Amino acid sequence: MRLLLAYRPPYDWAAMLGFWSARAIAGMEAVVDGVYSRSIGLHGVHGTLSIKPAGIDALELTLDFPDPAAVPEIVARVRRMFDLDADLPAIQQHLAADPLMARLIAERPGLRVPGAWDGLELAIRAVLGQQITVSAAIKLAGKLVEQYGEPLRSALPGLTHVFPDATVLAAADLATLGMPKSRGRTLSGVAQALLEDPLLFEPGRDGGVARLLALHGIGDWTAQYIALRQLRERDAFPSGDVGLINALAALEGGAVTARDLLLRAEVWRPFRGYAAQLLWTSLSRAD
Repeated sequence: MRLLLAYRPPYDWAAMLGFWSARAIAGMEAVVDGVYSRSIGLHGVHGTLSIKPAGIDALELTLDFPDPAAVPEIVARVRRMFDLDADLPAIQQHLAADPLMARLIAERPGLRVPGAWDGLELAIRAVLGQQITVSAAIKLAGKLVEQYGEPLRSALPGLTHVFPDATVLAAADLATLGMPKSRGRTLSGVAQALLEDPLLFEPGRDGGVARLLALHGIGDWTAQYIALRQLRERDAFPSGDVGLINALAALEGGAVTARDLLLRAEVWRPFRGYAAQLLWTSLSRAD
């Protein structure tokens, strides 16, 4: 099945694809020839999706999924995942009152905030990424998917497994993958919390960050990161993020602390999440 998912231009596909390419989990995701593909699971049913630009202010979504009734939910998730419904002109008009943001927007006018396919998956990724590099976290995630994910038959090369279900992760000793025991307990605890509250990662639900902070091992950075990419809170802002601190320091010169960044970000409300994405992307450009 092929569907066109329209958006209001501009759209920085190169930046979006670069984000997913740098974080692709082996066996579950692949980026080949400008196309992002991944395995998906929904209500116990498994399949795959691929997405690429359609050239007419739309992305082309190709689905291989055995349950047609799930298509509307899949489309809604993909639209959030690729931030297709953002009103960029309104967001940018507000942020551009700050000369720094105006400059970054001019450099990347179609920049969106990448989302997530699934809340549990994103939370696991975020916890795995605590205090280690992106590449190290992706390797750990690959081991987790290979060991605990369900095997998948797919015509798409490289897609061999579906991300593990919450029931599996809640019962697993994830520290055996090669991480501190406390972090393994956090991962299992997040999965158990989702079993107890199936709406834990529901976008738009009030009090989302507070519920995340109540979980063992989830601090402000992790909660804000999940809020930005999964709960789709446009003002979520992980002020303690080293990348954001380094980006602001590089752009404006001088030493910057987490408190400095938080104070500086006040003028970006209520779109601090989009400001964060601009800052992160400025680091990629500098590399």
